[in-house]
Amino acid sequence: MKIIMLGAPGAGKGTQAEMICEKYGLPHVSTGDIFRANIKNGTELGKEAKQYMDKGQLVPDELTVKILLDRVAQDDCKNGYVLDGFPRTIPQAEVLEDALNKLGDKIDYAINVEVPDENIINRMSGRRACVNCGATYHVVYAPTKVEGICDKCGEKLILRDDDKPETVKSRLDVYHKQTQPLIEFYSKKNILKEVDGTVSMNDVFNNIVAILG
Repeated sequence: MKIIMLGAPGAGKGTQAEMICEKYGLPHVSTGDIFRANIKNGTELGKEAKQYMDKGQLVPDELTVKILLDRVAQDDCKNGYVLDGFPRTIPQAEVLEDALNKLGDKIDYAINVEVPDENIINRMSGRRACVNCGATYHVVYAPTKVEGICDKCGEKLILRDDDKPETVKSRLDVYHKQTQPLIEFYSKKNILKEVDGTVSMNDVFNNIVAILG
């Protein structure tokens, strides 16, 4: 079972990916993790990717797919995997599809966790992080015992730049421009499944399990 997770930043697709992996015994394949592992281990692909990253450039789609295919060719992926964070654009999806076709392989499901922008902005701007130990909270969903103070170490909490409404909004703009077209792309392939991401985390997961069986 090969799955791609789709959804806006802050929609909760990473959490759902981890829950799917745990239930079905599949590896969680995140492009960020693969890049870091290849660079750390000094692989040829890692060295090639590092040249781009050191210059502040994006790693070309062909190279990203090469690194991805190298990862999914490993033994733990023989029964499937959950792709998180890739593809982000139509060209990336096409390169991935071509590469899998050549291997006689394909993606089975593209699961889109659907959450309106307004909800995401409220969700993310309510996050608070501890400057000292890195623990994270939410003013509504996971508040601290004392407002603005970390339960674990007693240090002050901050609203990270990444979670500020204006930052979240600009990330969502990029998502709508670049990544949202993938929903139509996978819909045409008849593998798109949509779930309502505004319900509780467990309800989202149960809806995904109902799709996957």
